[in-house]
Amino acid sequence: MGYVLQEIALFPNLTVAENIGLIPEMKKINKREIDKRVDSLLRQVDLDPKVYKNRLPEDLSGGEKQRIGILRAIAANPKVLLMDEPFSALDPISRTQLQDLVKDLHRDFKITTVFVTHDMREAIKLADRICLMKDGKIIQIGSPEDLVNNPANDFVASFFKEEGEINE
Repeated sequence: MGYVLQEIALFPNLTVAENIGLIPEMKKINKREIDKRVDSLLRQVDLDPKVYKNRLPEDLSGGEKQRIGILRAIAANPKVLLMDEPFSALDPISRTQLQDLVKDLHRDFKITTVFVTHDMREAIKLADRICLMKDGKIIQIGSPEDLVNNPANDFVASFFKEEGEINE
């Protein structure tokens, strides 16, 4: 399982390449394969490996750090990716760019992704299915359209009203 934290949590003393290659290295994947994978992943997110591989996290923007965190989580080809509010601390432009990136990575790598968010616009944009919970209990599961158009109860309906009548 891959995991992307709300707090970016890159290792500050490791380069971008070392951060991305950490899990594959722990899984005993050979160095040459790791290097190829790191380069390929960086290109996938429009970061030039020649420019970024040897940078330290302190030399990256918030959006770049989050991209590296996502790449680290998928570098060992997990079957499931858990993303815990990964964009909550980002500015709106970076947030939108990374939402688009997650959609592209999901399409390209076919990784089942569990995405935790309190932002219903984000959930609707990214999800095939949404599970809405209250007090640790599942209230409704369905497609974004189903939850918006056929809320199970007043709680679900109010959740979407609070977000400004989302109908995307």
